Amino acid sequence: MIFSKLFKTKPAFAEEVQKLYVSIINQSRNPDFYLHLEVADTVEGRYDMIVLHTFVVMRRLKTEQERTEKFLQSLYDLMFADMDQNLRELGVGDMGLARRVPKMAEAFYGRITVYEEGLAENDNAMLKAALDRNLYRKTPVSDESLEKMAQYLRCEAKNLENTSIDELLKGNVSFGPAPVGDKNA
Repeated sequence: MIFSKLFKTKPAFAEEVQKLYVSIINQSRNPDFYLHLEVADTVEGRYDMIVLHTFVVMRRLKTEQERTEKFLQSLYDLMFADMDQNLRELGVGDMGLARRVPKMAEAFYGRITVYEEGLAENDNAMLKAALDRNLYRKTPVSDESLEKMAQYLRCEAKNLENTSIDELLKGNVSFGPAPVGDKNA
Protein backbone atom coordinates (compact mmCIF):
# COMPACT_ATOMS: atom_id res chain seq x y z
CA MET A 1 0.00 0.00 0.00
CA ILE A 2 2.76 2.43 0.81
CA PHE A 3 4.36 1.55 -2.53
CA SER A 4 1.26 2.66 -4.42
CA LYS A 5 1.66 6.13 -2.91
CA LEU A 6 5.40 6.11 -3.46
CA PHE A 7 5.24 5.16 -7.13
CA LYS A 8 2.04 6.96 -8.06
CA THR A 9 2.78 9.42 -10.84
CA LYS A 10 1.55 12.96 -10.58
CA PRO A 11 0.40 14.93 -13.57
CA ALA A 12 3.32 16.79 -15.11
CA PHE A 13 1.40 20.06 -14.95
CA ALA A 14 -1.19 21.39 -12.53
CA GLU A 15 -4.79 20.98 -13.58
CA GLU A 16 -5.26 24.76 -13.65
CA VAL A 17 -2.30 25.26 -16.00
CA GLN A 18 -3.62 22.55 -18.29
CA LYS A 19 -7.10 24.08 -18.27
CA LEU A 20 -5.72 27.51 -19.16
CA TYR A 21 -3.54 26.08 -21.93
CA VAL A 22 -6.49 24.16 -23.42
CA SER A 23 -8.43 27.45 -23.57
CA ILE A 24 -5.50 29.08 -25.38
CA ILE A 25 -5.33 26.17 -27.84
CA ASN A 26 -9.07 26.20 -28.46
CA GLN A 27 -9.06 29.94 -29.20
CA SER A 28 -5.99 29.57 -31.41
CA ARG A 29 -7.74 26.89 -33.45
CA ASN A 30 -10.80 29.06 -34.13
CA PRO A 31 -11.38 28.51 -37.88
CA ASP A 32 -12.28 32.17 -38.42
CA PHE A 33 -8.64 33.20 -38.04
CA TYR A 34 -7.70 30.91 -40.92
CA LEU A 35 -10.78 31.27 -43.10
CA HIS A 36 -11.43 35.01 -42.79
CA LEU A 37 -8.30 36.69 -41.44
CA GLU A 38 -5.72 35.12 -43.74
CA VAL A 39 -3.70 33.30 -41.07
CA ALA A 40 -1.97 30.39 -42.79
CA ASP A 41 -3.49 27.05 -41.79
CA THR A 42 -0.05 25.49 -41.41
CA VAL A 43 2.09 24.29 -38.53
CA GLU A 44 3.73 27.73 -38.48
CA GLY A 45 0.43 29.62 -38.62
CA ARG A 46 -1.02 27.58 -35.78
CA TYR A 47 2.17 28.03 -33.75
CA ASP A 48 1.93 31.79 -34.19
CA MET A 49 -1.72 31.84 -33.11
CA ILE A 50 -0.79 29.90 -29.96
CA VAL A 51 2.06 32.33 -29.31
CA LEU A 52 -0.26 35.33 -29.78
CA HIS A 53 -2.82 34.01 -27.28
CA THR A 54 -0.21 32.76 -24.82
CA PHE A 55 1.42 36.18 -24.98
CA VAL A 56 -1.71 38.07 -23.89
CA VAL A 57 -2.35 35.62 -21.04
CA MET A 58 1.27 35.73 -19.82
CA ARG A 59 1.30 39.51 -20.16
CA ARG A 60 -1.53 39.70 -17.62
CA LEU A 61 0.01 37.09 -15.33
CA LYS A 62 3.30 39.03 -15.28
CA THR A 63 1.56 42.01 -13.67
CA GLU A 64 1.71 40.05 -10.42
CA GLN A 65 4.84 38.06 -11.16
CA GLU A 66 5.78 37.34 -7.53
CA ARG A 67 2.46 35.57 -7.15
CA THR A 68 2.37 33.95 -10.57
CA GLU A 69 6.01 33.07 -11.27
CA LYS A 70 5.65 29.28 -10.89
CA PHE A 71 2.36 29.26 -12.78
CA LEU A 72 3.92 31.28 -15.61
CA GLN A 73 6.87 28.92 -15.84
CA SER A 74 4.58 25.91 -15.83
CA LEU A 75 2.45 27.42 -18.62
CA TYR A 76 5.58 28.08 -20.69
CA ASP A 77 6.89 24.56 -20.03
CA LEU A 78 3.54 23.01 -20.97
CA MET A 79 3.40 25.00 -24.20
CA PHE A 80 6.81 23.77 -25.29
CA ALA A 81 6.16 20.20 -24.12
CA ASP A 82 3.05 20.31 -26.31
CA MET A 83 5.05 21.73 -29.23
CA ASP A 84 7.60 18.95 -28.80
CA GLN A 85 4.86 16.29 -28.76
CA ASN A 86 3.12 17.74 -31.81
CA LEU A 87 6.36 17.85 -33.79
CA ARG A 88 7.05 14.23 -32.84
CA GLU A 89 3.58 13.27 -34.07
CA LEU A 90 4.42 15.00 -37.37
CA GLY A 91 7.46 12.75 -37.66
CA VAL A 92 10.22 15.07 -36.48
CA GLY A 93 12.94 13.02 -34.82
CA ASP A 94 15.17 13.84 -31.87
CA MET A 95 17.81 15.53 -34.03
CA GLY A 96 15.19 17.73 -35.68
CA LEU A 97 13.68 18.60 -32.32
CA ALA A 98 17.08 19.56 -30.97
CA ARG A 99 17.27 22.20 -33.71
CA ARG A 100 13.64 23.29 -33.90
CA VAL A 101 12.51 23.68 -30.30
CA PRO A 102 15.26 26.16 -29.28
CA LYS A 103 14.45 28.20 -32.41
CA MET A 104 10.78 28.13 -31.47
CA ALA A 105 11.60 29.37 -27.97
CA GLU A 106 13.76 32.15 -29.39
CA ALA A 107 10.97 33.09 -31.79
CA PHE A 108 8.50 33.12 -28.89
CA TYR A 109 10.58 35.66 -26.96
CA GLY A 110 11.09 37.78 -30.07
CA ARG A 111 7.37 37.86 -30.76
CA ILE A 112 6.37 38.77 -27.21
CA THR A 113 8.88 41.62 -27.28
CA VAL A 114 7.55 43.15 -30.51
CA TYR A 115 3.91 42.54 -29.58
CA GLU A 116 4.48 44.29 -26.26
CA GLU A 117 6.16 47.22 -28.03
CA GLY A 118 3.29 47.36 -30.52
CA LEU A 119 0.67 47.42 -27.77
CA ALA A 120 2.53 50.28 -26.08
CA GLU A 121 2.08 52.49 -29.15
CA ASN A 122 -1.09 54.55 -29.57
CA ASP A 123 -1.49 53.68 -33.26
CA ASN A 124 -1.46 50.29 -34.88
CA ALA A 125 1.43 50.81 -37.31
CA MET A 126 4.06 49.08 -35.15
CA LEU A 127 1.67 46.32 -34.07
CA LYS A 128 0.55 45.68 -37.65
CA ALA A 129 4.20 45.52 -38.75
CA ALA A 130 4.94 43.00 -35.99
CA LEU A 131 1.93 40.89 -36.99
CA ASP A 132 2.88 41.09 -40.67
CA ARG A 133 6.43 39.98 -39.90
CA ASN A 134 5.54 37.23 -37.41
CA LEU A 135 1.96 36.00 -37.68
CA TYR A 136 1.74 36.40 -41.45
CA ARG A 137 5.47 35.88 -42.05
CA LYS A 138 5.49 38.56 -44.73
CA THR A 139 3.13 36.64 -47.01
CA PRO A 140 0.72 38.92 -48.88
CA VAL A 141 -2.12 39.86 -46.54
CA SER A 142 -4.77 42.55 -46.78
CA ASP A 143 -4.47 45.66 -44.67
CA GLU A 144 -7.99 44.89 -43.46
CA SER A 145 -6.86 41.56 -41.95
CA LEU A 146 -3.79 43.21 -40.39
CA GLU A 147 -5.96 45.96 -38.92
CA LYS A 148 -8.51 43.49 -37.56
CA MET A 149 -5.80 41.31 -36.00
CA ALA A 150 -4.13 44.34 -34.41
CA GLN A 151 -7.47 45.49 -32.98
CA TYR A 152 -8.20 41.94 -31.80
CA LEU A 153 -4.86 41.73 -29.99
CA ARG A 154 -5.47 45.11 -28.33
CA CYS A 155 -8.98 44.05 -27.33
CA GLU A 156 -7.78 40.76 -25.84
CA ALA A 157 -4.99 42.52 -23.94
CA LYS A 158 -7.54 44.97 -22.53
CA ASN A 159 -9.97 42.15 -21.73
CA LEU A 160 -7.26 40.31 -19.80
CA GLU A 161 -6.28 43.48 -17.91
CA ASN A 162 -9.82 43.33 -16.50
CA THR A 163 -9.59 39.62 -15.69
CA SER A 164 -8.60 38.81 -12.14
CA ILE A 165 -5.33 37.02 -11.54
CA ASP A 166 -7.23 34.63 -9.26
CA GLU A 167 -9.41 33.53 -12.19
CA LEU A 168 -6.38 32.93 -14.38
CA LEU A 169 -4.68 30.96 -11.62
CA LYS A 170 -7.80 28.77 -11.53
CA GLY A 171 -7.32 28.17 -15.24
CA ASN A 172 -10.23 30.37 -16.28
CA VAL A 173 -9.89 32.66 -19.28
CA SER A 174 -12.45 33.99 -21.70
CA PHE A 175 -11.43 35.21 -25.15
CA GLY A 176 -13.59 37.24 -27.46
CA PRO A 177 -14.63 36.10 -30.92
CA ALA A 178 -12.32 36.36 -33.92
CA PRO A 179 -12.94 39.75 -35.57
CA VAL A 180 -14.39 38.53 -38.85
CA GLY A 181 -16.92 41.33 -39.39
CA ASP A 182 -18.81 41.28 -42.65
CA LYS A 183 -16.51 38.68 -44.23
CA ASN A 184 -18.46 36.06 -42.28
CA ALA A 185 -21.74 37.00 -43.95
